[in-house]
Amino acid sequence: MSPRKNRRATPGRPRRGGGGAPSFGLGRRVEESGDGEWIVQAIAGANAVKAYRCPGCDQLIRPGVPHVVAWPADGRGGADDRRHWHRPCWQARERRRPRLHRGRGAPRY
Repeated sequence: MSPRKNRRATPGRPRRGGGGAPSFGLGRRVEESGDGEWIVQAIAGANAVKAYRCPGCDQLIRPGVPHVVAWPADGRGGADDRRHWHRPCWQARERRRPRLHRGRGAPRY
């Protein structure tokens, strides 16, 4: 078998794999939505080694489950503002209402 040849970029032809939201390596991209700009990084199941609580559904993300990590793009807070989400929960976050955490004796209006 012969070695693979590198192909030269053809002017006026888009690069393969490009397009979409701006990206800056490591699978990170910037997403803009009604609640601001977010840096989003996909985590593969093989790299998910800890359990996290999804803020969208309040369920546990078990080790080995692929998910996304999102944090505000404004740069404030850093690692403390990172949240681990199930992929469908992240995509549906604008369609959902915030969950109200009530005490045992609180009325349900």
